[in-house]
Amino acid sequence: MRKTRRPTITPAQLRGLTQARYSRRDTLRFAGLSAAALALAGCGVEGQGQQAPASENFWADKKSNGQLRFANWPLYMDPEKPELKQFTETTGIEVEYSESIQDMPSWFGEIQPLLANGDDIGADLMVLTSGQELNKLIALGHLAPLDHDQLLNFAEFAGDTYKMSAYDYGNRYTVPYASGITGIAYDPERVGREITSLKDLWDPEFEGRVGMFRDPQEIANFGLLYNGVDPADSTPEDWKAAADALKKQRDDGIVRAYYEQDYVQPLTNGDIWMTMAWSGDIFQVNAEEGTNLKFVIPEEGATLWTDNMTIPITAQNPVDALMLMNFFYNPDIAASLAEYINYICPVPHAQEVLRDKAEELSGEEKQALEDLADSPLVFPTQSDYAKLHNYVPLDVEAGEDEEFNSTFQAITQA
Repeated sequence: MRKTRRPTITPAQLRGLTQARYSRRDTLRFAGLSAAALALAGCGVEGQGQQAPASENFWADKKSNGQLRFANWPLYMDPEKPELKQFTETTGIEVEYSESIQDMPSWFGEIQPLLANGDDIGADLMVLTSGQELNKLIALGHLAPLDHDQLLNFAEFAGDTYKMSAYDYGNRYTVPYASGITGIAYDPERVGREITSLKDLWDPEFEGRVGMFRDPQEIANFGLLYNGVDPADSTPEDWKAAADALKKQRDDGIVRAYYEQDYVQPLTNGDIWMTMAWSGDIFQVNAEEGTNLKFVIPEEGATLWTDNMTIPITAQNPVDALMLMNFFYNPDIAASLAEYINYICPVPHAQEVLRDKAEELSGEEKQALEDLADSPLVFPTQSDYAKLHNYVPLDVEAGEDEEFNSTFQAITQA
């Protein structure tokens, strides 16, 4: 089904495999940041923000204007926008869609001064990754509190996991667009055994054949979980202990490189045999390239990250944005999005929709849709979710992120 939508180029080529994924996910791509964006991304927020209004006060005088502007990441929706066309047919609301968000620090640096000045940022709905920049925007009072009386599909169909995130418990400002898992990917033929534990990433048997991520939030979670520490409960002392473990792994020569967007090719050509990896990348490369890479959630746990729909406090069409949020939680629409995105769908009922749709197909299309519906990388089991952790929650108002980032950058940038 997916190939019929994009007949001239494979999804892997479209996404550049990890490149598009990375552009959505890499929240600290320092090499590509402007100085202004870097300064804003690294600073605390004390004294810079405003108190977010209560939900009822914000929405009291708002009404639908029949239009909205939606800022998303590249390649995060079918180019033909079938879901947006259906939304317009259903509601009459026109959507101006843009792939404006390339990475979180740059987007934060672009919109934060405007929001602080009470100016329109040119978007009514935007997709933001869980992490330090999102935390800062919430702390600064730059996001509109959501009116859950208008999010009935979310209330009925969103998975329970997505209603109690550590970064926005109760979804006061965010509802998920898609999620993914950071776990371990490996080539079983080269490794020669089943990989089950974070300890495998520290095993001297694989000296020079292990890849790790450069992002401080990502590598910190693995260091903490390796030490048996829940990231949600971690302290600065725990961060230092995790950094020590990661430093030993590096100094023992086990790590071949710290990767950003380019870890899949080294994994497929044998430069590395196992690596930290994002779930959707491995699903895509196996589906499109015919590889047999394995992806595992380590027994100690792994990371669940989420890209979230949010409404900026200066949105010109917030009611229309809220209506689109709710529309995306219709299981039929969520299933349609999952067919293209291949990352975790926050609507469990979409799995049933995909299976029903597969029954109406035949041949390769049927098999592809069944593989998608049955994949734990798109619809994790409850036992999988039980082992997943959000990033370390940081007190960005106190500038805690500065100590955290410097601790782990000392490992990857040495």
